[in-house]
Amino acid sequence: MVKLTRLSLSLISSFLILFYTSTTAQTTIPRRSRTRAYIEVSCQITEYQDLCIRSLTAYIHSSNATILSPRQLVHYALLASQHRAQHTTTFLLQVSKPLVKAKKEREYQAVKDCLEQIDMCVDQLSMSIKELRQLGREETTRENVDWHIGNVETWVGSALTDATTCLDEFPAGVRMSKMKATVKAKVLNVAQVTENALALFHHFVVRHRAPGPPQNP
Repeated sequence: MVKLTRLSLSLISSFLILFYTSTTAQTTIPRRSRTRAYIEVSCQITEYQDLCIRSLTAYIHSSNATILSPRQLVHYALLASQHRAQHTTTFLLQVSKPLVKAKKEREYQAVKDCLEQIDMCVDQLSMSIKELRQLGREETTRENVDWHIGNVETWVGSALTDATTCLDEFPAGVRMSKMKATVKAKVLNVAQVTENALALFHHFVVRHRAPGPPQNP
C-alpha cells in the first residue's frame, strides 16, 4: 500500500511538471510572436527597417523581455544601440594595441579618435535611457515631460553625431585596410541602430503628446 501511494505521488508529480512545462511553453511562444509582430510593425517608420527588426529581436530574445508599449519599444531600442556601441568600443580597444606596437601612427590616431567618439556615444545613450525612465513616472508634470523629451532627443542626437563623426575618419571611395573596413562597418552599424532608435523615439513622442485618452507608457 505504501509503495502504491509513493508510485501514485510520483506519477502525479510527473504529470504536474509536464502540465506546467507545456502551459509555460504555450504562453511563451505566443508572447514572443506578439512581440516580434509588434517590432516588425513599429520598425516600418525607421530608415533601416531590416536592421531595426534584427537588432531589436536579437536583444529582446537575449534578455527574454516582452514589449507591450511604445515607451518599452524605445527603451529596448536605446539599450540595443548602447549594447552595439559598447561592443564596438571593446573592438576598437583591441585593434588599437597592435597598431601601437607596429608604430602605425596614422591608423592608430584614426582608431583612437573613433574610440573617443564611440565611448562618448555609450555615455550619451546611457543618459538618454535614464531620461526616458523619467517619462514613465506618474508624478511627471507636462513641463517635466517636455524637459525629459528634450533631453532624450539631445542625448540620442549627440550619440548619432559622434558615431557619424567617427565615420568621417573612413571616407567613402578611399581604399582601406581590412582592419579599417571592419571598424567602419561596426561604427556604421552603431550609427544606423542609433538613428533607428531616434526615429522610434520621435514616433513615441507624437503618440505621447496626442490629444485624447492617455497612451500606454
